[in-house]
Amino acid sequence: MKKNLLITCVMLLFAVVSMAQNKITVSGVVTDKTGETVIGASVRVKGQESKGSITDINGKYQIVDVASNATLIFSYIGMREQEIAVNGRSTINVKMEEDSQLIDEVVVVGYGSAKKRDLTGSIVTVKADEIASKPSTNPLASIQGKVAGVQVVNTGRAGQDPEIRVRGTNSINGFKPLYVVDGLFTDNINYLNTADIESMEILKDPSSLAIFGVRGANGVIIITTKRAKIGKTMVNINSSVGWKVIYDRVGVTNAEEFKMLYNEQLISQGSAPYDYTQWTGNTDWQDEIFQTGFLTNNNVSITGATDKSKFYLGLGYVMEEGSIKTEKLNKFTVNLNSEYSVTDFLRFGFQLNGVRARYPDAKGVDGALKAAPIAPTHDLESGLIHTLPDFQRAQVWNPLIETELRGAHNKSENYRVAGNVFGEIDILKNLTFKATFSMDYASSQGRSYSPLIYVYNPDVEGGKERLTERESVNQSKSTSLAAQSDYVLTYLGQFGNHGLTLTAGLTTNYNESSSLSGGRSQLAGYGILVGDDPDRWWLSTIDDVSTATNGGSQSDRFTMSYLFRALYNYKNRYLLNASFRRDGSSVFYKTGNTWDNFYSFGAGWVMTEEKFMQNQNVINFLKLKGSWGVLGSQNTGSSYPAYATIVSSGSAVFGDNIIAGKGPNKLISPTLGWERNYSWEVGFDMHMFNDRLQLSPVYYNKTTKDMLTSIPGIAGTVPGLQNVGEIRNRGFELSASWNDKIGEDWRYGLGANLSTIDNKVLSLVNKDYNIISGPSRVSEGYPIGYFYGYKVEGVYQNEDDIRFSPINSVGSVTPGDLKFADVDGNGKITDNDRTMIGNPTPDFTYGFNVNLGWRNLDLTVDMMGVYGNEIYRNWGSSSYAQLNYRTEQLNRWHGEGTSNWEPLLDPSHKINQEASTYFIEDGSFFRIRNVELGYNFDKRLLNRIKVQSLRLYTNVQNPKTWSRNGGYTPEVGGSAISFGIDGGGYPMPTVYTIGFNLTF
Repeated sequence: MKKNLLITCVMLLFAVVSMAQNKITVSGVVTDKTGETVIGASVRVKGQESKGSITDINGKYQIVDVASNATLIFSYIGMREQEIAVNGRSTINVKMEEDSQLIDEVVVVGYGSAKKRDLTGSIVTVKADEIASKPSTNPLASIQGKVAGVQVVNTGRAGQDPEIRVRGTNSINGFKPLYVVDGLFTDNINYLNTADIESMEILKDPSSLAIFGVRGANGVIIITTKRAKIGKTMVNINSSVGWKVIYDRVGVTNAEEFKMLYNEQLISQGSAPYDYTQWTGNTDWQDEIFQTGFLTNNNVSITGATDKSKFYLGLGYVMEEGSIKTEKLNKFTVNLNSEYSVTDFLRFGFQLNGVRARYPDAKGVDGALKAAPIAPTHDLESGLIHTLPDFQRAQVWNPLIETELRGAHNKSENYRVAGNVFGEIDILKNLTFKATFSMDYASSQGRSYSPLIYVYNPDVEGGKERLTERESVNQSKSTSLAAQSDYVLTYLGQFGNHGLTLTAGLTTNYNESSSLSGGRSQLAGYGILVGDDPDRWWLSTIDDVSTATNGGSQSDRFTMSYLFRALYNYKNRYLLNASFRRDGSSVFYKTGNTWDNFYSFGAGWVMTEEKFMQNQNVINFLKLKGSWGVLGSQNTGSSYPAYATIVSSGSAVFGDNIIAGKGPNKLISPTLGWERNYSWEVGFDMHMFNDRLQLSPVYYNKTTKDMLTSIPGIAGTVPGLQNVGEIRNRGFELSASWNDKIGEDWRYGLGANLSTIDNKVLSLVNKDYNIISGPSRVSEGYPIGYFYGYKVEGVYQNEDDIRFSPINSVGSVTPGDLKFADVDGNGKITDNDRTMIGNPTPDFTYGFNVNLGWRNLDLTVDMMGVYGNEIYRNWGSSSYAQLNYRTEQLNRWHGEGTSNWEPLLDPSHKINQEASTYFIEDGSFFRIRNVELGYNFDKRLLNRIKVQSLRLYTNVQNPKTWSRNGGYTPEVGGSAISFGIDGGGYPMPTVYTIGFNLTF
């Protein structure tokens, strides 16, 4: 008996030991097909549903006490479920593939990333391949027409940043969104190379923006640069060359038309016709200043990654000639980043972006629109640039002076380095701490030379005339520094049917900037001429210190913030999002309102997870969503809104002495604080017909309160600065797409977006208070920056027409002058008859795109448009000088019944220069933005030559625009309170490029 008992105990002990030896710990990393880590994927042991794990923010998982012969089940919504046998392995890395297009991609949000499915707001992702081959030096230019709710105003000038407004203009103090590049806050991204960008996330709703506190009211654009993916080392070369041409010209008169109109004008003014004996030219000044500009964009990147480390290096060079002669942009960029895993729970890394840019000596086109076409370009005998006729030479120069004599006379060297270092540690299984230290340093220096100008003038003896008495040299230098530190804790947990992601952190941000400038000049004949040698364009070249000028500026600010965010889901069906941020800033330290709170709440319901939606195959995914929040704006109109500047303020007499007075330039409210934006939205995301059709409609409402507004002084006192005024933006956004295949070879896709904007100033200081900037105004009850002036009813045809019309008290009128409407109906035309005559904010913007593919060939067409806004034409007429005529003025009034819109030709009639609907043009337009044809070589062929991929493409940008305005382009930007004013502008070229993308 004892013997049997002993044998039984030994056998039991052996069984226990055997079982212990068959239990192992399994860990690994889950990635998608691109190599990106998958966050929140479920990993469970088959047959033991309670035993499992979920992947953390780095895609890692770990399960202890797993039988060596067990099977693991990997699942993630939107991806194919996989069963993998352990077979005694302790490390199992899994690459998951999409089960459908989708819903559950991971997007970058503030201070981390999250599954898009779990979010309750409006976040739009623009992938790298959508912008990589576009011929734009700034990547933001390429998203025009692609994102609902984002208005992009591009410019044709090389190197100039586009203007971005997210869901309208929210404040009188600014509209620019916040850019976040790899976690670093910045005001622009012109230092980035488009080829180095992995993706852009555009955040528009309060649920996603509140985490950014005082920087979130105008929207946030998050840019993630490329990182190495696990796999072999890869080298990518992306290169393109092209040229750009100006097709759309502004209509101005030629020589014969000019002579006819000018003589008619002189006769109507009681003067004799002009003697054109010496002025026999027929010059198209636009042809003379424009050029076919060439451009090239070249990028090389090297990536490599192992289980322990990742490395990425990108180098880029851009050269682009401007559309005006002598303009040229040169830009060198570098992107370097590296990550290293010290252990399974400890990681370090750094990221660096650098740029060296020489921006073009920007020239304008206004001279080419003003100059009389009867003047020749040069004097053939002397070779000198020809002067213009005497009736305009005092105010207008020959346009070639700017390109031939002053072209490339502004030299600039711009350097910028931005990057960060970080450390990340997994404190617990689902708890990660990350510390990031970022810096952005920029240095710009410029110098310019203004030479003595000699021209040929047939009206002076000898013909040679000097237009300038002095030559001058100017120098400037500016630096800026932004330093940021982020300390963020992230918890990712799954409790049965409950999913929870928590983020908490502390962040600081410091910004400083300074600039210095100086100049010197000398009279002709005094000292050695500086000349056209750029090596002599320094202040020290001119010895006359009595002519020295100087200037400078400086500012700094500091913010510290606490932040918290919670993302919760129950059964992937019911969603709750909440964010909170408390910002403290040095800007309002003096007023005592150093700290302020910003927060948001969002909710969502994934209806397709409900049982009543299971027995249908039409709707694959449907999520109802809504959010509300309080956002902030750092745009204050000045660097120190809470601090007054001491300025001259009258004088006083004490005996024989006159003492200059000093005083503050403004009175500061003791309660001065941040502007606050109260925002909400509702909408849904829906996928239908096996995810081929995707719809995302949203209605939004944003109201900015407590605007920082200058209050007029009373009885001679200085103005004050207070938090008063409200602006509301509301509208509807719709994004839709359809993607499908026809057979095995054909594929196609259609996409569209539509955004409406209803902008209104709800209140200001009072209903009679106006902020005036030229023809633009900000007034209570009207859209921000609306155009203010007289409504034109026609042209006075004769004296009886004047006699029987309301009396014009604005100025004297004659037949041929503009006839204004009597808006208030009092029988007189007075200042009170001025009213809203145009709105620069469009009623809606829209975009379309078509994608066609056949085997390895693909074609993409992007289109976009704007409707319902007006442009104020601020060129083509003047009361101070005689200019060339717009071609529309060929239809001018020159006798009774000849015109009822274009007035008579007489610049001295100032009544026709008053702001009125005569200067208003339709700003609506439709543009084919981009057409691209590409071919991807067959991978089987490329494998033979050790090449991973090769794509050839050709691209045409802005091939055609349909518009109704008379200027070069209907895209006209401006400030927050004055935009849509066309001062002549800069032409939008058509750009042709061809290129290749090679990876091996």
